Amino acid sequence: MTVSTATAPITTEAPRAGARAWWALAVLMLPVLLVSVDNTVLNFALPAISEALTPTGTQLLWIVDAYPLVLAGLLVSMGSLGDRIGRRRLLLIGSIGFGLVSIAAAFAPTPELLIAARAALGFFGAMLMPSTLSLLRNIFLNRDQRRFAIAVWASGFAAGSALGPIVGGVILEHFAWGAVFLIAVPVLLPLVVLAPVLIPESKDPAPGRIDVWSIFLLLLTMAPLVYGIKHVAEFGFDWVTVVSFVIGVVSGVLFVRRQLRLDTPMLDLSLFRKAAFSGAVLINLFSVIALVGGLFFVSQHLQLVLGLKPLDAGLVLLPGLIVMIAAGLLIVPVSKRVRPGIVVPIALVFSAGGYAAIAVTGGDVTALGIGLAFVALGLGIGSAETISNELIIASAPAEKAGAASGVSETAYELGAVLGTAILGTVLTASYRSSVVLPDGLTAEQQHAAGETLGGAVNVAGQLPADLGTQLLESARHAFDSGVGVAAWIGVGFILGAMVIAAVGLRRVR
Repeated sequence: MTVSTATAPITTEAPRAGARAWWALAVLMLPVLLVSVDNTVLNFALPAISEALTPTGTQLLWIVDAYPLVLAGLLVSMGSLGDRIGRRRLLLIGSIGFGLVSIAAAFAPTPELLIAARAALGFFGAMLMPSTLSLLRNIFLNRDQRRFAIAVWASGFAAGSALGPIVGGVILEHFAWGAVFLIAVPVLLPLVVLAPVLIPESKDPAPGRIDVWSIFLLLLTMAPLVYGIKHVAEFGFDWVTVVSFVIGVVSGVLFVRRQLRLDTPMLDLSLFRKAAFSGAVLINLFSVIALVGGLFFVSQHLQLVLGLKPLDAGLVLLPGLIVMIAAGLLIVPVSKRVRPGIVVPIALVFSAGGYAAIAVTGGDVTALGIGLAFVALGLGIGSAETISNELIIASAPAEKAGAASGVSETAYELGAVLGTAILGTVLTASYRSSVVLPDGLTAEQQHAAGETLGGAVNVAGQLPADLGTQLLESARHAFDSGVGVAAWIGVGFILGAMVIAAVGLRRVR
């Protein structure tokens, strides 16, 4: 296939893509679904991993954190690398590497090797997502078609995150924990075979040299910041948090100064001067904080408070998942006629209403109530994500599509971390201050039950029936009291996204 630089502007009058392009889109959705499912599916395998490999508490934390730390730190760098060496080439390298490392992770005999495999998955995963979005920019030159293709992409990413609990529940009911990693192989194999046939190569026609120092500085910016946020959620604000934030901020300043001095920077910071680009990135960030933060406490409420099995809990969220996908696709014809500064705030009203419905109950909500609230949440966020991603890609020059896609993906990953960290910290603090432990517990049981709802459920199973029931009632009430507060914070983030859209995108056509 010939190399396409796609430097021509994308307009509604541009030539319309044929059937081959839509088959290429179908192939590109494979890694999108895989990476997004991988963000949430591992949590369901942690109990089995703990039993099989007996990791320490710190090792278990790193099994979870190694992947997002490396992924978030390298997304922009890998997007820029794809602009230079070819986005299809980078996608194929990442797919082969991700598949091979997934096999290694599935059969890791020790916690240390599993942590190393998770870090390597983050490295290769960072090659996948920016490549998929930037390739769409160059496959679909007609803006109407490109808008619909990005709607499919955004819906697939959101769907994968919500599918994670369902996929995890199904797999772990029938297979060992390693199967959650092995699903990558049958997903990526068709991509490796079909991508060279269906997807044209594209890259920056004047890429400049690869600046290793920029890659290093950006990794040293994002990884410590993400780690610091996660550390606060787990252990509170301490010297580790301070050091992480200082390293991240100093490295970020050095990265920005270096980009301003380079003739061909890895990331063109002038993009952030465009209201459409910077506004869309912030809408992405706030929307994902609300979505992932909601999934964090909703999944616990369904399983640990209402007592549903993982698969049943995932099925409660299925209608919202379907609505999220449908909203992302149906908003396309609307966005052709209504400015984003109008349509995005209107769409997010539904999400704010869904969160507010949970908040006013104080967390005392049924599975039906959660299902309906998630439908409302998905309706608004599914619509907003489609429009914001399309604006990010449309605002960037075609030759810089990879780096722009990396910024979009970084907003996703940072939003996922912040959603869990912020709402998780609120829930944990509320739980610890509200839970009342019955007499008769050992010191170890008091510590476990006083830290988390999951710990209280485990301890309750070790106690006599009446004592266990007393502990569970107190723990569930303490958890739900925090859910109400966390839901109001979720409302605040959605309102923030609405304001950014109404003000920052008011002049964007």
